[in-house]
Amino acid sequence: MAARHSYALHLGSHRRETVRLMSAQVIAIANQKGGVGKTTTSINLAAGLAMRGYSVLLIDLDSQANATSGLGLEKTEGGSVYRPLLGLGSLEDRIRPTAYPNLSMIGSELDLCGIEVELARAEDAVLRLRKILQPLKESERFQVILLDCAPSLGIMTLNCFAAADRLVVPLQCEYYALEGIAMLTRVINQVRENGINPGLEILGVVMTMFDSRTRLAQSVVAEVRQHFGEKVFETVIPRTTRLAEAPSHGKPIMAYDPYSAGAAAYEVLSGEVAQRLGLPGVV
Repeated sequence: MAARHSYALHLGSHRRETVRLMSAQVIAIANQKGGVGKTTTSINLAAGLAMRGYSVLLIDLDSQANATSGLGLEKTEGGSVYRPLLGLGSLEDRIRPTAYPNLSMIGSELDLCGIEVELARAEDAVLRLRKILQPLKESERFQVILLDCAPSLGIMTLNCFAAADRLVVPLQCEYYALEGIAMLTRVINQVRENGINPGLEILGVVMTMFDSRTRLAQSVVAEVRQHFGEKVFETVIPRTTRLAEAPSHGKPIMAYDPYSAGAAAYEVLSGEVAQRLGLPGVV
């Protein structure tokens, strides 16, 4: 309870008068490699933007439902995007409030693991998510919609790429970091060139699990910055025990330990993201 009270107090210092956009900006958090901090980034970026007063919707598109439990919500049968993707119901009915102001969520469920097979039979297989997101995007209810993608390059991830305006790519500070993103970049280029989503761009690459004590982490960051230039966010997410613990308590790091290095990093990252998106009232 104390941690959430601290979050609320901290939220007050960042709250801004709400300014609605004509439509929400859809950002996919994607990397086909598992264990790179993708869901941690999804949860804490969503919380960080909400802290700044932006109306945020986080959609958990991974059948493991880690983002769902990481924000303290239970997996609910029929509560995911699974049925709307098959033409059964709307996303609007599946939006759930979280314990944190300005932050809502559409959770995941076990049934979502079968969506790849179901969508493979559809003619518009990679466009389903974009179609069902469009009414919500244009409703002016949210300023940012974040998609927590599964760690794969399957049909569901392609749906995310087709629906997204921009991508945020978490990249672990390890030796094979650039090899992993090479395949992702090829798929993004194919999505553009095939006309599925010609305007898709990488908003930024965020380096995660950074250990300042090792030369390897520092050299990987330097190499990624050399390769991607200004696409790499200035903020680097540290490897900390508190960040790893927070999801098991169903809280973003800002609520679990608001004065930790991880909380500070994600707060600054949310500011960078807001600035790159051109959101009003950036602090």
